[in-house]
Amino acid sequence: MTTNRSYEVNDLVWAKMKGFPPWPGRVSEPTVQLVKKPKKNCKCIFFFGTNNYAWIELGCLKPYFQFKETLTYSCKTLHFREAVKAIEQHIAEHGTDQGVNNGLSEADSRFENLVQNETLALQPERSINSNIRNASTPLPEKAKKRRAKPVESTSNGPKKEKPKKPRLNIRVGRSDSDNNTDILTNVGLTNNHTSLLRRNNTLLDRPEVTPPVLPSLDLTTISKALLQKNIIPSNLRFGFLGLGNMGSGIVKNLLNSGHSVIIWNRSSEKCQKFQDAGARVALTPADVIGDADITFSCVSDPQVAKDMVFGNCGVLTEVNNTKGFVEMTGIDPETSQDICEAILERGGRYLEAMIQGSKSDADEGRLICLAAGDKNLFADCKSAFCAIAEKSIYIGDVGAATKMNLILHSIKAVALAGLAEGMALADRACISQRSVLEILELTSLKCPLLIEKGRAMMNGNFKTHQALKHIQKDLNLSLNWSDVLEQPCPVTASVNEVFKHAKRLGYSDHDTSAVYIRTKF
Repeated sequence: MTTNRSYEVNDLVWAKMKGFPPWPGRVSEPTVQLVKKPKKNCKCIFFFGTNNYAWIELGCLKPYFQFKETLTYSCKTLHFREAVKAIEQHIAEHGTDQGVNNGLSEADSRFENLVQNETLALQPERSINSNIRNASTPLPEKAKKRRAKPVESTSNGPKKEKPKKPRLNIRVGRSDSDNNTDILTNVGLTNNHTSLLRRNNTLLDRPEVTPPVLPSLDLTTISKALLQKNIIPSNLRFGFLGLGNMGSGIVKNLLNSGHSVIIWNRSSEKCQKFQDAGARVALTPADVIGDADITFSCVSDPQVAKDMVFGNCGVLTEVNNTKGFVEMTGIDPETSQDICEAILERGGRYLEAMIQGSKSDADEGRLICLAAGDKNLFADCKSAFCAIAEKSIYIGDVGAATKMNLILHSIKAVALAGLAEGMALADRACISQRSVLEILELTSLKCPLLIEKGRAMMNGNFKTHQALKHIQKDLNLSLNWSDVLEQPCPVTASVNEVFKHAKRLGYSDHDTSAVYIRTKF
């Protein structure tokens, strides 16, 4: 007698998987969803009622007709009854000629042993092991059958064994039916929430990264916010270093409010339209501070900020007791202190003016300015701050503004990462993201930032208002500062990794809302 029965395609069988009752199925050709079968003595089985496929060992199969009377009533769940009804309907439509349904073999005995050894009653409401995956995802190869440990006698009596949770280890693929459902739910082992998790966002689904397109800045249009301000322009000459996303909007409002502005930018082509609007263009940063009374610097990061001061043709060579220098770059307290000391040694005045807001806020003159340092210099910049900011606040000595700026940006980044994860979770669970935002607006979480970025995530519109790379830079600076203070910031550190990964995916120059891509894929 052979150890395993031979089954052919279309043979009807009972298929036994650990943790499940014998289930009516049909030997089938492998589908494209199934990976290569793990062993030679396996057959691809189509499960009636669930419309799913799985690799099953020959020893776990038995002829359908041979054991029909014995196993038809082995399980009373609704899904099992539907499966039996489906196979009987298949028999009625395709006939009953099954060449392998005569006689028993050692494989049949092994199958019966598997059924008898299933000591746990199958209940629809019971939970499953957390390692079980969605039916559309290949699972690890079949787990080895566990052997029960012998009961040891002790002085206090026999030791009771805890019942073991059933574990399902199968390789499953979906059929082409539009009504396919999760096999785990269909056999009554999971709740209804599992079947909702159908949206699988894979790396292959990730949208192609395209460089963000920034609209051209219209220097001739005066913003409504600026028109509502009663600004008397200062007679002082203002210099400006850097015409990036924020610097361009700031210079625009300085010009439109009647201030005299001298500009410099690393890429000189950006200067042309500002020159046409009335700005003067200098050849070097040193030339800017040489011609201006007060010079603003708004560049990308602390290293570039240092280069503006200490580098070749830097502002330090032209600083004297008639010059004021205002640092608007998002930098750390240590860098700000270094620049301050260098400016003061040359007799100049120094002010750090950290700005809170987005590109659109800079264009419209609605930034928030946090200043620290020379208080007289802050007063001399009053008209300029009025043109570029909705509110300017003097908060103390050098370092106070940079520290406050890092704290605020850390809070903002944590909020954005949390929002992104929530939106990705809603998408995964097939919950309307629009509904999430509508309900969020009714709660205490309502704020312009979360609503604006949530809509951007929902629409996949990552038009740059604040570049993702800049907020990640501020997160890194904040963590370095926390190391100096020996202050643990585990949440900020985790969020920093999320933004770093988003940068690596190619979204460095996109808006901060693009962190959603990292949480979704």
